[in-house]
Amino acid sequence: MKNIAIIPARGGSKRLPKKNIKLLDGLPLMVFSILFAKANSAIIDEIYVSTDDEDIKNIALQYGAKVIDRPIDISGDLEPTVSALKHVLQSIDSEIENVILLQATNPIRPENLLKDTFEIYQKQNCSSLFTVSRNHKKFGKIIDQKFIPYNYKIGQRSQDLEPLYFENGLLYITKASLILQDIIIAEDAFPFEIDHIFANVDIDTQQDFDYAKYLYHTHIKP
Repeated sequence: MKNIAIIPARGGSKRLPKKNIKLLDGLPLMVFSILFAKANSAIIDEIYVSTDDEDIKNIALQYGAKVIDRPIDISGDLEPTVSALKHVLQSIDSEIENVILLQATNPIRPENLLKDTFEIYQKQNCSSLFTVSRNHKKFGKIIDQKFIPYNYKIGQRSQDLEPLYFENGLLYITKASLILQDIIIAEDAFPFEIDHIFANVDIDTQQDFDYAKYLYHTHIKP
């Protein structure tokens, strides 16, 4: 039974055209996830890129990933990620136990992230695990032109907020059997908390990309 990494990388992107192959320090964005997977070969047996784009396909092959051509009917803006993962599993002739989802839009990750998460995933006998980070912002709603605090009381200090967490997208681990049921995060999924500045990077806009570039040159390659 194998552990595989899957990197979904569509060609279309409206807010940041060709974002998955936009160059960061001379490397196409999705290549960072390929290299992360290759650096964790003790855990990951094979690396797959799911794409509908010829340029992305050629780059993935160049960097040693296998490519699964994604059909048009599951390549739209509104199609859930699990469709691509499921299609990969249905397209390969291997017995897969676990899928590690690496999103191309989260290019920079702590070096030991997979090692740390996979160890817990196995110890806890999880069916799925995903990374989360604590929120430190004061949220509210605007109703009838009035601001209604959601997670705090007016005047409350940020450090005294009730703990809330967000799904940061850095990494997901899921049983292949769950993905075949259209599930990435199970109801009993283990939320792996990570307090790291890289958890704030998820690239959808040019501003997101510029922030990722800043962090990369500040923390990885000064």
